[in-house]
Amino acid sequence: MDAEQARAFLRKLPHAEETMQWGANLVYWVGDKAIGGKMFALINLDEDKNPDKPTPVIMFYVGSERYGELLEIEGIVPAPYMARIYWVALMHWNVLRAAEFKELLASANAGVAAKLPRRVHEVLALPEAERSKVIAERRKLLAAREGKPAKSKQATRPAKRPGRKSG
Repeated sequence: MDAEQARAFLRKLPHAEETMQWGANLVYWVGDKAIGGKMFALINLDEDKNPDKPTPVIMFYVGSERYGELLEIEGIVPAPYMARIYWVALMHWNVLRAAEFKELLASANAGVAAKLPRRVHEVLALPEAERSKVIAERRKLLAAREGKPAKSKQATRPAKRPGRKSG
């Protein structure tokens, strides 16, 4: 398996969304990030710049049950920054057979989906057109929040009440 094959497979998983983040990383979410979806896999598209410290090609969630077992396989390491939540990283594409790799990625999707809050599951259960509308509205709301200038400290202080002395 390679990056393109993994990408094609990941995009077909239930409620999988793809974003490009943190440089050249394809990040896969169960549900859209705007509605509270959560990451379940990340493909690194950057080439190794430092041969002494290779970069993982893919990272994904495996859960506590499989975590220790998978780390015993040469070429699988704890995922940087994500190991504490049971993510592993593959140092090259041929660490696992394609069938086992696909099973692990599908399990990552299902495992993260099972932990999503009820409100996210409710949106994901909507028909496609309604779900798209909710996601678009949420994105607009988030963009509006990010676009607003921050309030100054003075503007956030309560106004003085009439008749009270200050000091």
